[in-house]
Amino acid sequence: MSAAGGCTSSVSKGCFVFKPSSKKRKSSLTTADYFNADLKDLEDGQVRFDTCQSLWQEVKLETEQLQEELNKKLFDSLIEFLRKSHSEFQGEKNEWSCRTRSSEIPTAALVLGVNVTDHDGTFKSLSEVLWERVTPYVASLQAKECPGIKQLLQKLLAQLMGQLADVDLNSDEEEEHVQTSQRRRGRPMASLCSWYRSVTKRTSQSKKRTSSSSWHLLTPPVVVILKDLERFAPKVLQDFIVISSLYTGELPLIFVFGIATSPMIIHRLLSHSVSSLLCIELFQSVSCTQHLAAIVDKLLLTTRFPLRLSGKVLLVLTNIFLYHDFSVQNFIKGLQLSVVEHFHSQPLSMLCCHLPEAKKRLRSLLHEQCENIRQLPSFMSYVDTQTSEHQVKLLTSDSFLKDVAQTLLEDLHAYHKNYIPVLKCLHEFTCLLPKYPLGRQSQVRELHCACMEKKVWESEEYTSAFQLLRMLAKDELVATLRKCVEILKSSACKELSKALKKLEEFLSRFHNLEGSVSAEEHEYLKDENMSPPKVLQKKTDLYHLQKTLLELKESRRSKKLTNFEVLRLEVVEFLDSLVRDYLVPPETKALYEVMYFSDASTLRRHLNAAPRTALHMALNNPYCYLKNEALKNNDGVISNLAPDICIAYKLHLECGRLINLYDWLEAFTTVVTTAEGADSASVASGRVDEVIHARFIKAVSELELLGFIKATKLKTDHVARLTWGGC
Repeated sequence: MSAAGGCTSSVSKGCFVFKPSSKKRKSSLTTADYFNADLKDLEDGQVRFDTCQSLWQEVKLETEQLQEELNKKLFDSLIEFLRKSHSEFQGEKNEWSCRTRSSEIPTAALVLGVNVTDHDGTFKSLSEVLWERVTPYVASLQAKECPGIKQLLQKLLAQLMGQLADVDLNSDEEEEHVQTSQRRRGRPMASLCSWYRSVTKRTSQSKKRTSSSSWHLLTPPVVVILKDLERFAPKVLQDFIVISSLYTGELPLIFVFGIATSPMIIHRLLSHSVSSLLCIELFQSVSCTQHLAAIVDKLLLTTRFPLRLSGKVLLVLTNIFLYHDFSVQNFIKGLQLSVVEHFHSQPLSMLCCHLPEAKKRLRSLLHEQCENIRQLPSFMSYVDTQTSEHQVKLLTSDSFLKDVAQTLLEDLHAYHKNYIPVLKCLHEFTCLLPKYPLGRQSQVRELHCACMEKKVWESEEYTSAFQLLRMLAKDELVATLRKCVEILKSSACKELSKALKKLEEFLSRFHNLEGSVSAEEHEYLKDENMSPPKVLQKKTDLYHLQKTLLELKESRRSKKLTNFEVLRLEVVEFLDSLVRDYLVPPETKALYEVMYFSDASTLRRHLNAAPRTALHMALNNPYCYLKNEALKNNDGVISNLAPDICIAYKLHLECGRLINLYDWLEAFTTVVTTAEGADSASVASGRVDEVIHARFIKAVSELELLGFIKATKLKTDHVARLTWGGC
């Protein structure tokens, strides 16, 4: 016996025991291992991964807090409704109890919107809030888990009673429970009522009260949440409501309906006799567009997080949101992907942190990392603007490079602090203009994208917006100036202190203009109102009329502007100077690649896939996905080692609109059975193997499922091709 080799050699049969090897098993790969897989420097990659993780944890915490703030008003109103509706069951009389009958079930219709992917998080938070503040008896039901009344009652009892309820309800009873006797159809709910009475009785007799929860009612309500009301079968829903209405005196049931479309769906799913058993109150959640605006304002338009998104990246994320799913959660996932891609693809992303930490890391950079700085396009453009002496130092001296890079990073952080307040001020001026040339009131992201992409003052929209600003009324102008003063005060930027003083000076000058109109202004208004009728009331021909109108136009141009018009022009010109100074695109700043993620194509490829292109790539070139070296071949060659569906797909590309199935089968058989060096005479046997025939049928069925072919009535032994061309 050779124990060392782990093998045995014996004449007789026996059982041999081998001790486990002392070598440690290979541990599974972590997230950091996948992150550092393609990186050259593992130490540098670990720093980038830790920075990425800490940044995303801050962003995630901020998004969760924002979600709680947005849902707080909705949840508070829901809890108030639950408490009022439950007061009748406890014997309390109030205005709400007068509105309901004894057989009605209080129902909260919660309209959440079409962003269905976000509903799970909302209901999870709602269940936690209800458990903490109202009742411990909360059940959440989904339509896919409740195809029938039997499954619905089983799921309900399992969640409430904490175990899988073995409900004695046969399939026959499921169909006839509404017509059968009350005892038979009420068996599951009767067991729930008895369980509820025993639990509440034990709770009332016990003197212990937990301080962590705020529900100390002797008979807390039982809340049943139907997450996706539209997906429930109408018959199942109606039967459940009818059964539940029979026990309103014994069981304090309260329904919460999750609605994605419209409250009218309740009356479409339920008959009048069933809907009359519900006392419905409507609740509206915050719209997904308002939620997105809050996310952009709290995450992207703030200086708390060093990482920035370019205009193209933000446009990709918003387009997916607006044209696909309206899901804020998917928007946040796209933001997370942007963070990971930036720290994985940018070697200098280790400097994408808060300024004090970035300065420390900058001082400890190695020569190779300094070379990465020199290779940045923005830094190369900066070097071209310097003198020849400075250019030599920047390209040769690492210490001098670090000093300059520290100054550039400070300028970049200062640019961020000044950019956001000025952007908000410009948005306050332009959001109320006719036709919204630079974005609506609640969509500051449109103006943000425009300023990030190019010099916004060179666009036609900016020119038209400032033409309209020169015609603003006094009340609107003063109100907007006050908002801008508040924005600059809250920003607390030292560089914008002069701008703040200038705006306050404009406000004081407008205040001095109130109630005082000069004699020149009276004369101007008098000429504006009286002179045209006096001139034009004389009879004249077309030539003299045109000449008179031109003279009036020139005279109006040459007239002296009023004090208000002069002051209004000063405000508009000052705003234009602020825009030109502080809203320059980030590409004009050196080292912007360190803090900006601009790879929109990668983001679009991951989040907004093209299914048809991906299918063609997989079927036409399976090596792209399978990574099998045997599948590497020249274009136009069909390998017999490829999957059957790939062979059938390539063969169908060579056919016309109608494909003969027998010819297709023969070609498939030829490719599959032909190997390199095989005799062609031995291949052509004249009879198709049953296994190959079955493989062909499976491949054709898969192509039909993918939508490449379909059956046709023109010829029984043919199929119609649904695509054309090579892609």
